[in-house]
Amino acid sequence: MNSTDIFVDFASRPINAVHNLPDLTPEQLNAHPGGHDNSIAWLLWHAGREVDMQLSQLNGSEQLWTAQGFKDRFALSQGDSLGYGHSSEEARSIVVNDQKLLVSYVTDALNSLIEYAKSGVDWDDIIDRNWTPAVTRGVRMISIVDDAAQHIGQAAYIAGMPEL
Repeated sequence: MNSTDIFVDFASRPINAVHNLPDLTPEQLNAHPGGHDNSIAWLLWHAGREVDMQLSQLNGSEQLWTAQGFKDRFALSQGDSLGYGHSSEEARSIVVNDQKLLVSYVTDALNSLIEYAKSGVDWDDIIDRNWTPAVTRGVRMISIVDDAAQHIGQAAYIAGMPEL
């Protein structure tokens, strides 16, 4: 098994996880258990945005957000952002009633990352010298998938609560 095969397997796991979430009502998607600002909808939207935005920076392509019309389908006032550093008001403004749309965006973004990995990327190419050690393309791609997996895992945890 080579690096690309390992990465493809790794990046496929959050896709499987997001497809295995239970069917949720709009109220459940947008609930804020414990008063936390990040709902399941926010977590899934953010997972898609962080993959999409960072992949666009790596491969120089247009984000799926605009290229595939997700921006219009989501119709969010804060939708163009990534979500990092959202104020309470900004995070709570991410209201999405369509679970299939959220799952589709996350899936398409991760599948695009997988296709990029299969295109013959140079895993050792240094892309950010602002860190010690410098960040390689491979490390950034692992970080992208790790972040998505964590947020999808958080969404699954919340979805499993007896009452949202």
